[in-house]
Amino acid sequence: MSRFNQPAFPSLVNRFFHDDFLKSYNVPAKGEWNSLPAVNVKESEGSISLEVAAPGLKKEDFKISVQENRLVISASKENKTEESSEKYTRKEFSYNSFQRAFVIPKTVDGEKIEASYTDGVLHVTLPKKEEAKIQPREIAIA
Repeated sequence: MSRFNQPAFPSLVNRFFHDDFLKSYNVPAKGEWNSLPAVNVKESEGSISLEVAAPGLKKEDFKISVQENRLVISASKENKTEESSEKYTRKEFSYNSFQRAFVIPKTVDGEKIEASYTDGVLHVTLPKKEEAKIQPREIAIA
């Protein structure tokens, strides 16, 4: 593709997919989870939003942290089952976990990151710094 076919001012979303912007560092899943949860990335004028599809978990199962310039989202869940009868006792344990990490752009205010978990989807909002928000301005013609 020639450089003339590309937009003059690519959005952060385009940079995410083409320039390793918000580069993801992933740790393979263990146990019963055979894949990493899907993540949607959305950009608006004032923030970048992540939606992590993780049904069957509770908000207590997640850990979200900021380490240097990386946002790290992880979850772990322990399942225990026990079956007893006169002749035997059977216990089964399984541990499931995942971890995804994203490089935080310099335009994000890391101190104001928020998260919520609703209906199997973890929502993480990364607000942009005031100076990074698009401010329309009129340009005088000389």
